[in-house]
Amino acid sequence: MALAELREAAAPPDVASIYAALRAASGVPVVNLIWRHLATLPGVLPWAWAATRGVLEDGTIAASRARLAATVRLPALPSSDAGLDAAERATVRAVVETYNRGNLTNLILLTALRQEIEGAPRGEAPQPAPGAEDMPIPAVPPLPPLAALPPATQALVQALAARHAGAAAGGVVPSLYLHLAHWPDLLARLPDLIGPVLAALDAARAAAVAEATREAAAIRPRLAFGAGVPGGQRAAVLDPLTRFTTAIIPDMVPVGLALRRVLG
Repeated sequence: MALAELREAAAPPDVASIYAALRAASGVPVVNLIWRHLATLPGVLPWAWAATRGVLEDGTIAASRARLAATVRLPALPSSDAGLDAAERATVRAVVETYNRGNLTNLILLTALRQEIEGAPRGEAPQPAPGAEDMPIPAVPPLPPLAALPPATQALVQALAARHAGAAAGGVVPSLYLHLAHWPDLLARLPDLIGPVLAALDAARAAAVAEATREAAAIRPRLAFGAGVPGGQRAAVLDPLTRFTTAIIPDMVPVGLALRRVLG
C-alpha cells in the first residue's frame, strides 16, 4: 500500500501556507514526502513545523547539513556520460540538489523529532550560524504521479525503489526517482552510473544515520516541541519517522550525493 500523502497541488489553504513556509525556510523548492505524509495526520504538520522552524530559519541546520554530507564516503564511480545535453544537465542537477538539500535537512530535523518523542538524551545546543550560505535552487519540473507515467517508466521507478528495502517494505517510492522520470533514459542508466553506491548502501546508510543522530541531539535544545504529539498519535507519527530516518532518507542521501558527482 502506498504511503498516504497530501500533495502540494491538493493542499487546503492552512496546509498550503505551512508548505510555503517550509519551502522558504529550507530553500528547497518542493515539499518532501515525509512532510506530505505528516499533513495527513490531524494536527501533526503544524506541530512538527512549529517545533522545527527555528533551526531552519536561523541557519543552524545549514551547518549541520554540511557536516552530515561530509561524513558520507562514496565509492569510486565509473566514468560515464549521463547522456544529457547542457540544458537537461542543468535541470537534472537542480532536481538532484533539491533532494540533496531536502534529504540532508530532513534526516537531521526528523531524527531530532523522533529523539524527542522517544525521550532520548539531548546534546549541547550549537550556536546558530550567521545564516544559510546555500545558493538558491532553480525551479524544477513538477513531481509526476507514478500512475501518470508510461508503464515502462513506472517499471524503471519501481525497480529502483525495490533496491531500497526500507522503502519497498513501507510502500514508499523515493521521490527523487519519481522526479527523474522526466528523463527515462537517465533513469534506465542509473544502475550503471551509480552502481557502486547502490551496492554499498549499508555502510553509507550507517554513516549517515550515525552523524544525523549526533547532529540531531545537538539541535534538539533549540527546537520547540510544545506539549508533545497532538491527538494521541504518538505511534502514528513515530513509525514513519523511524522508517524515514533510519532507512528511507539515509538510503537516498548517498544516492543523491553520487548523482551530484556524476553530473559535475
